[in-house]
Amino acid sequence: MTPDERITDSGIVVRPVYEPKDLAGFDADRELGEPGDYPYTRGVQPTMYRGRLWTMRQYAGFGSAEATNQRFKFLLEAGQTGLSCAFDLPTQMGFDSDHLRAEGEVGKVGVAISSLEDMRHLLADLPLDEVTTSMTINSTASTLLLLYQLVAEEQGVAGEKLRGTIQNDILKEYVARGTYIYPPRQSMRLVVDTFAYCAKEMSSWNTISISGYHIREAGSTAVQEIAFTLANGIAYVEAALAAGLVLDDFAPRLSFFFNAHNNLFEEVAKYRAARRLWASIMRDRFGAKDPKSMMLRFHTQTGGSTLTAQQPENNIVRTTVQALAATLGGTQSLHTNGFDEALGLPTERAAKLALRTQQVLGFESGIGDTVDPLAGSYYVESLTNEVERLARDYIDAIDERGGAVAAIESHYMQDEIEAAAYEFARGVDRGEKVVVGVNRFEESESTKADVFPIDEEQQRAQIARVTLLKRTRDNDGVRAALDDLATAARGSANVLYPMKTALSRRATLGEVADVLRAEFGVYQPS
Repeated sequence: MTPDERITDSGIVVRPVYEPKDLAGFDADRELGEPGDYPYTRGVQPTMYRGRLWTMRQYAGFGSAEATNQRFKFLLEAGQTGLSCAFDLPTQMGFDSDHLRAEGEVGKVGVAISSLEDMRHLLADLPLDEVTTSMTINSTASTLLLLYQLVAEEQGVAGEKLRGTIQNDILKEYVARGTYIYPPRQSMRLVVDTFAYCAKEMSSWNTISISGYHIREAGSTAVQEIAFTLANGIAYVEAALAAGLVLDDFAPRLSFFFNAHNNLFEEVAKYRAARRLWASIMRDRFGAKDPKSMMLRFHTQTGGSTLTAQQPENNIVRTTVQALAATLGGTQSLHTNGFDEALGLPTERAAKLALRTQQVLGFESGIGDTVDPLAGSYYVESLTNEVERLARDYIDAIDERGGAVAAIESHYMQDEIEAAAYEFARGVDRGEKVVVGVNRFEESESTKADVFPIDEEQQRAQIARVTLLKRTRDNDGVRAALDDLATAARGSANVLYPMKTALSRRATLGEVADVLRAEFGVYQPS
């Protein structure tokens, strides 16, 4: 790269000036349309934020269910409009808090949930018929969803009245995060069973949030983020169709989850290109007829991997730029990271400031006064077209390898992400990529910031609660219900129905996962 050359994070060369000729051949009617109409480049709703601002959904979860419940209430009182829950690693990996593999990790990076009793404490006094709840959980997504439904039913809220999202995107776990349990094809069965269950029992629930966020956190470019995410989305649609589900019955409940990084205009172009790509995939590849099946609705979280421990207050500015990109790009909901998250879990002060960032954008900046305010920009439209073109090339390459599952099994996506991450790191090391406070404008003295405290007593109390539960419940009834789950897993029946029965009898998350481990096997990457 020459000193005068400018490129985006995806390697797209940026010209000094953009003019009308840069959009030669651009058909605004075909490639833009109207907001709320195919191909949804300009947004999935006709009025977008003029009608209603995005949902301000701050991510929270730590320690015990009771502590997280208090953080939820704190955020709701501060003006948050939706709940978003993080779970600890044992919960994500299908281990109860009292398991040996959970030692030292209980409640560390999210809330520990092992049983129906834990879920009751997590949701105590929350209006489940009014709030929307997002749960970032994948391998054990069906279990957490059923525990949520059981608590709601105890509160008198029927399944069809519950609104929210489970991430339930297992494919990106093999690509980027690693919190998988079962082999890919068995995991896909759980995803599809959840689609079918919710279509009958929880019709307003979003059954999957197909996630590019973690793909980007692993080091992908913006183009790779949307290409690999949409390729995974194609695989989920194909799996559901193969299981006999009707496209326009389940497709409107698919949702997506993207990252927001610092290159403002590329990020805006990324969201606009993703909407256009998904609309054409659903209409032209799968023959969707319902417009809602073609709409790419997405949640955004600002980029955790962009935050620095050095000069942490700089992260407030980074998060603001990223939130601006997400809202200019038309996100449906947004989480803004706390400025101290490179040091630990966000403190209350940091979490409130992150929420206030969204509120300033929503109520003071004028960003919601018009739909798609950057439409027609020579630069933005040219960038949108180029991001779309490069993403299509990746999707074609994945199709040639047999689709997303085969591409994951052959390590294609992982290798592409690793190469991109390596190139970015080399750019930082060489000073070509500037990270303020890290490789330029450094300070000799580190800035002090409060660090979220870890309560060891909460961990001990959680372990004791799970141990007591297993001693005092009807263990014969639990065993019988788990046997029914094993029978369903061996056959072709929907496993969520016997799973719900087992959980209602106080079987634990870990026990459910152990039954499925025995029947499905455990994934060992080659």
